[in-house]
Amino acid sequence: MLSFLIIGTILGLAAGFAPGPLLALVVSETLQHDIKAGIKVALAPILTDLPIIVITVFSLAKLARLQNILGVISITGACFILCLGIKNITSKGADITEDSSTPRSLQKGILVNALSPHPYLFWFSVGAPTTIKALEQSQASAVFFIVSFYVLLVGSKIVLAILTGKSRTFLQGNSYIFIMRLLGLILIVLAGIFFRDGLHLLGIY
Repeated sequence: MLSFLIIGTILGLAAGFAPGPLLALVVSETLQHDIKAGIKVALAPILTDLPIIVITVFSLAKLARLQNILGVISITGACFILCLGIKNITSKGADITEDSSTPRSLQKGILVNALSPHPYLFWFSVGAPTTIKALEQSQASAVFFIVSFYVLLVGSKIVLAILTGKSRTFLQGNSYIFIMRLLGLILIVLAGIFFRDGLHLLGIY
């Protein structure tokens, strides 16, 4: 149970701090309007991701006995996490350009997150397989993984909205870059674990 809590925490932090369409919108809404607008955008994944979770977990559960397919998915997930890790390590900060759009922050956040490929890629290659593995241990383990992931994903973006509202240079400062690179190293280690699990499922290791 603790291991799934840790995995959810790491992935949630990495996804929350990583530059991307949703973070860019959090920043632009905070700069253009206020911290409250940025927080509304940060809450979007809670409203948009439930159907993605249900569909991916249900679909992959049907394939639970097909070890080779799960092995390929696990290796795909390892590659996805590795790419995130490398992107974090090479990050030089996030874009903090302002946006003059009208304040419909929550609606914009929902639209951006729903149309972004990242939630679908994450849940198909990483989130759903991890949830299924957690369910094999206990329902509580799966709950711990999902809840910790979203608490840290949304929570970190809320923190970034607050920090951006108070200091517009934070997302290009050394502290943010250090956090990104540290999370990148942890993600690379996690990618290695997923890759090993994939090889095991394929009967190679």
